[in-house]
Amino acid sequence: MCEILDRIWSRPRGEWTRVVRRELPAVAAQVVEELQRGTPAFAAVSRRIGAEATQAAVEQALLLTLGLRPARRPEQPRIPQQRRKPARVVTPMPGTRARQALFAALADDRCIPADVLAELAAQAAWPLPRRVRAVVLAGAGTADAPVPAPHLVPPPSPQLTSQLAAALGQGLPGTVEADLCLLIPDPGPRARPALEAALDAALGGRPAAVGHSVPAAEAAASLRWARRLLGLAGAVTGPAERITFVDDHLSDLLVLQDESLARALSARWLRPLDDLTPRQSERLEVTLLAWLESGGAPEAARTLNVHPQTVRYRLRQIEKLFGPAMREPHSRFELELALRSRRLMARARLLRSRAHGSARALGAAVHPLGAAGRAARVNGL
Repeated sequence: MCEILDRIWSRPRGEWTRVVRRELPAVAAQVVEELQRGTPAFAAVSRRIGAEATQAAVEQALLLTLGLRPARRPEQPRIPQQRRKPARVVTPMPGTRARQALFAALADDRCIPADVLAELAAQAAWPLPRRVRAVVLAGAGTADAPVPAPHLVPPPSPQLTSQLAAALGQGLPGTVEADLCLLIPDPGPRARPALEAALDAALGGRPAAVGHSVPAAEAAASLRWARRLLGLAGAVTGPAERITFVDDHLSDLLVLQDESLARALSARWLRPLDDLTPRQSERLEVTLLAWLESGGAPEAARTLNVHPQTVRYRLRQIEKLFGPAMREPHSRFELELALRSRRLMARARLLRSRAHGSARALGAAVHPLGAAGRAARVNGL
């Protein structure tokens, strides 16, 4: 840094500004290096937005601190003096940097002022849509580890994200931790079949999750839940689905948004089953959940593929264990939540253990999700 300052001061005063602009990238690079080494928060932001966007932001900050106007891009027409309007000085950034900065701002959970987002969008030449959806491709950073075996799916490349952005139209690519993501204008519910077809053609079978529709300023929420769904896809959808939509799994995501609370709910409401054997507990759990979901013994029997009398016999056992809770709407609601959360958490644990090559028996808590799988699991119990 001292060498750079010496070079600046060695020039005539009239050349300082030109020398400063020439030396600015090197100064900014050293500032970035020092901040990354000594400031963890800065280092985290830098990783999220990328090296180019970090360098550009520091260069802009240095220019503004020195009171220098940023260089005008050659393609910008010179505005006659009488037509100029007072405006905040902004350093124009190349397209890639500008888009990285815009994605980083939209992916940030903190509230970014609307005028800042509009300014970044103008620099990136990406008009802010009224509503957006996130598309997330499985990567090393996906929450709860991707369910499909990671060694069978090659890691996504930035080129794939660019191709996907082109296939879907006006897409804004970026990364969140190790996951490649894309923000797209929400096409509306009627356009979902076309969106699924475009994703399927562009991804070629690669797993992906599509977030819910949100205002552009809340894009971080769509990204967060798409990443969460991608990590839990096998638990809430089954391994056959490659492209999953948050819209289809809102209740499951709500149930699993805090696994500590979900475990507490299960422990509180399912305590009457603790004294039973694992086999007995499993029988009654699947029967109670089928009854709560279907609304009656005949319907539950069809779901479980057993005789209605078998269901009625088990329901009498359940009523002895749970008492008045079986007849109170609020208690029945929480019982269903407890059963569903236990089933989903067990499923997620099993899939995580398989993904890490250390599958282990989870006992009576593991229940397949689909009706066919549930029938196979309990038939004959």
